[in-house]
Amino acid sequence: MTLTMDHYCVLGNPVAHSKSPTIHARFAELTGQALNYGRQLAPLDGFTATLLAWIAGGGRGCNVTVPFKFEAFRLAGTASERATLAQAANTLKFSGAGMIEADNTDGVGLVNDIQLNAGISLAGRDILLLGAGGAAAGVLGPLLAAGPRRLVVTNRTHAKALDLVARHDSHPSLRTLLQKTELLAQEQQGLEVDFDVIVNATASSLGGGEAVPVSARVLKPGALAYDMMYGAAAQRFGDWALAHGAVPRDGLGMLVEQAAESFAFWRGVRPPSAQVLQEMREANA
Repeated sequence: MTLTMDHYCVLGNPVAHSKSPTIHARFAELTGQALNYGRQLAPLDGFTATLLAWIAGGGRGCNVTVPFKFEAFRLAGTASERATLAQAANTLKFSGAGMIEADNTDGVGLVNDIQLNAGISLAGRDILLLGAGGAAAGVLGPLLAAGPRRLVVTNRTHAKALDLVARHDSHPSLRTLLQKTELLAQEQQGLEVDFDVIVNATASSLGGGEAVPVSARVLKPGALAYDMMYGAAAQRFGDWALAHGAVPRDGLGMLVEQAAESFAFWRGVRPPSAQVLQEMREANA
């Protein structure tokens, strides 16, 4: 199969809802890059086969979404420091020699959206991170780099939260940061109260019927309640936040910002992410 332009995709399960093709098409238009970006559904037990078929067909790279970010990292031959810290990858690049390079742009995408687009500094804040899977692993390091006062990880399976915190707590690159930030794992039933920022990195929004996994007492009045999902999937969490005096924000900005980082990783050009986010917000208004 001969490709007339460079091909990329978002690979995961599910992917039908993904706005990534729209975002990358606009990035390509604004930067003059010749590429095509689509969706690739992988069976839950068939990520490796799907990825290798995509590479064999001439694909140049892909974004990886739930639930394959850990598997994507393990398949890579080389990985960036942030992907290595997370042990998870959401961005893969393929060389002509068959090498798979991994990066994780989720964390910088989240932090950029909160600090640049929402205008909320994370320095000195108390942050609660819900979840300990691939999404949470990808954002914990960049959240720490933003300089919060305290960062608590909680997860339904407490052992996973403990493992995620332990891996970051012992990482040499974070030693200086952790002198200023308290990092710990807490069980959901025993969480402290009054966090400034709550980030939902669980899959509860995708389930539709699942309740928010923590009590509303974790919310400081006026807290930012950020769901890494976007659109209809984030509605339940947003409604919960509003009902308890918090400010909801969905993950559309994170999606655009992490996409911009991925685009730069692939193409060497950083697209105007703020412009594209504004266009998408206006289109959905």
